[in-house]
Amino acid sequence: MITIDIISDHVCPWCYVGKRRLESALAQRPDIQTRINWRPFQLNPDIPREGKDRLEHMQSIFGEERAQMILDKLPEFGAPDGLQFRYKPGSKAPNTLAAHTLMHWAGEIGDETQHQLQELLFKANFIDCEDIGDHATLAKFAEEVGMDPEMVLAKLKAQADEELVIGEIRDSQKKGVSGVPCFIFNNKHSVEGAQSVENLVSVLDQLNAANS
Repeated sequence: MITIDIISDHVCPWCYVGKRRLESALAQRPDIQTRINWRPFQLNPDIPREGKDRLEHMQSIFGEERAQMILDKLPEFGAPDGLQFRYKPGSKAPNTLAAHTLMHWAGEIGDETQHQLQELLFKANFIDCEDIGDHATLAKFAEEVGMDPEMVLAKLKAQADEELVIGEIRDSQKKGVSGVPCFIFNNKHSVEGAQSVENLVSVLDQLNAANS
């Protein structure tokens, strides 16, 4: 069994690409057993809880011309990995703390539940342009993976376990994680960035050989 901890943020396009490439690598090695744990990170922790206009947020980081260029290039950015990135005017740049907290609860149920939820959140943000900082939206996705939406709404409103999630983010930062995605294999070997499928297959093969 190879354990893979993936430190990521739901608003990081490379994290979604990295997820797809890892899935492709695992599909090439069906005999290798893995357990995937998604770990939180916030690229923009200072975004208000209600979120910001996505275009305005990007313009504040990159400037008007570059922000528009990035949005225009989104479709071709995700295409090689089968992802149809989109931008819809008026869509939000969310604060992702609530989404990470929901992911933490999903992980308590099981890694498969957490993995399914992560896909829903990535798709909602990058393809459907939904507001994944909105509690009702998060409760909808929670229900889709078998969680109790009313309980989720109540816990999100109470900001339950947020300090725990923030603590986990700080722990990763103390260990030197400054960007995402970051893949940590068997709590020892870290690989940063959206690696190629070939590189990920190579890592899996090396670890599998070491475990044999």
